[in-house]
Amino acid sequence: MLKKVLIANRGEIALRILRACRELGIKTVAVHSTADRDLKHVRLADESVCIGPPRSSDSYLNIPAIISAAEVTGADAIHPGYGFLSENADFAERVESSGFVFIGPRAETIRLMGDKISAKEAMQKAKVPCVPGSDGAVPEDAKECMKMAKKIGYPVIIKATGGGGGRGMRVVHQEEELLRSIEMTRSEAKAAFGNDVVYMEKYLAKPRHIEFQVLADEHGNAIHLCERDCSMQRRHQKVVEEAPAPGITEALRNKMGAVVAEACRKIKYRGAGTFEFLYENGEFYFIEMNTRLQVEHPVTELITGVDLVKQQLLIAAGEVLQIRQEDIKPHGHAVECRINAEDPDTFAPSPGKITRYHVPGGLGVRVDSHIYADYIVPPYYDSMIGKLIVHGEDRLTALNRMNGALTEMVVEGIKTNIPLQRRIMSDTAFREGGTDIHYLEKKLGLQ
Repeated sequence: MLKKVLIANRGEIALRILRACRELGIKTVAVHSTADRDLKHVRLADESVCIGPPRSSDSYLNIPAIISAAEVTGADAIHPGYGFLSENADFAERVESSGFVFIGPRAETIRLMGDKISAKEAMQKAKVPCVPGSDGAVPEDAKECMKMAKKIGYPVIIKATGGGGGRGMRVVHQEEELLRSIEMTRSEAKAAFGNDVVYMEKYLAKPRHIEFQVLADEHGNAIHLCERDCSMQRRHQKVVEEAPAPGITEALRNKMGAVVAEACRKIKYRGAGTFEFLYENGEFYFIEMNTRLQVEHPVTELITGVDLVKQQLLIAAGEVLQIRQEDIKPHGHAVECRINAEDPDTFAPSPGKITRYHVPGGLGVRVDSHIYADYIVPPYYDSMIGKLIVHGEDRLTALNRMNGALTEMVVEGIKTNIPLQRRIMSDTAFREGGTDIHYLEKKLGLQ
């Protein structure tokens, strides 16, 4: 078993990792910026090291500083959480070459799945259904581009191979927009990701976003832990997640779950990961694989009873996965609302001091958050300040329980998106289930 883990992250996920380590008897090292010295996990960790000033580039993205902190504290492993360096293959490689265990996949796997083109090629070889599109990068020849788009059928979407989080993509509805859109996406991708390679896919008009959680060890064992529906999105950012996905039959779940588990074995995956799909008219289309823990992992934990972070730690320690596929039997329904420090109408960030804080309680209510009364939300990082998760015996119970929990939750001194989340929980179409990824933006008048 690992003896000491350095947590290379901040906020609620850092606290979540610390708690899992404690349950396994693993000592922890918290690294933090000067702006985060009062974070809850920093106070609770066995050791803490300041790694730089507030800006992420000078602290949480500072690879030499993180490696040095691991060295001086005698850590034997590094957990990247999500965001920051969690899907940075160079970081994973540096961690391993410096003599530490990287709690995640191998660097070569992160590279394979981090590039949209190589990921799609790998999934096609593994028989995972993919969106119709270009076989590799879009050609330089204008006529070939137009010929390709016509064959795929408009509308098409141009995507940057190094993109993510909704960035580096552009929808094209007609031929006269195509070439200009390709050039604009290339230019934006070069500036944002240092890589101007783009590819083309069929644009699905009303898909849902459904993803499968997987666990795999280095001994060739792999399982899926059912699916999540993350279709309630704003500007490609998830707002609400739930599991299992409404309308997905057990037969379809088992079929797609077997496909993604086999894909893990084919690419020799290690750790926790998520296969993301667009789902439309009864068909799944692979879009990407996240080679890390997801923000929405708690809904999977609540319906399966599996602690995903503890499993990450055990797998990283080289242990054989003890959970078999037949052990995974989803029970009830879980919903997660991301709680952000932002204006619920304009979505402008709202950093500042939390003057009053009260968390909801009751059967089936879970709050993953690092905040507390008098905590100052800094302006330097992502606006998410916590996650409210509920579990019920069925979807209707879970939605009603979430509505009650949101009503009980109090965060004062800053603005939050709690009013928006309450509107979503009461929305008729959402309560019926099966809304597509564009629904929320249309409802908010953003489309």
